[in-house]
Amino acid sequence: MTNVVVTVSGTQCDESGDKQSIELVTAGRHYQKNGVDYITYDESKLTGLEGTTTLLKLYDSYVVLVRMGNIEQRQEFRKGERSACTYITPYGAMEMSVATSDVAVAFSNGSGQVAIDYELEIEGRWQSSNRLAITIREEKRTNGH
Repeated sequence: MTNVVVTVSGTQCDESGDKQSIELVTAGRHYQKNGVDYITYDESKLTGLEGTTTLLKLYDSYVVLVRMGNIEQRQEFRKGERSACTYITPYGAMEMSVATSDVAVAFSNGSGQVAIDYELEIEGRWQSSNRLAITIREEKRTNGH
């Protein structure tokens, strides 16, 4: 396992055209298993997902997001496809689906970028257009450590 710095930038635009952006910079871990890159990091109050760990499985042409803890979710992002899941919170569960219009994964040697464009629906109702940009870089060691 390698220590990495994960920067997650998200932008969403709702039906009234209002845009909201959020950025999280956090420590994470990277490892490889069966040729697939895995990135894990803890969410924070900033994302509203405190007490949740996010796992990203990075494949060549798609991404699987798994959340565990206070929030539970498993979502696949594949270009041109719709993916449904049950989003489980401490307050109850809701059906969620994403229609992914684009996925770009450029990752090698423990660093890289992921970009995902998708439409979000909750309980069958369109919510927003979204762009998720994730940058992963190996944490630089200092003082010989």
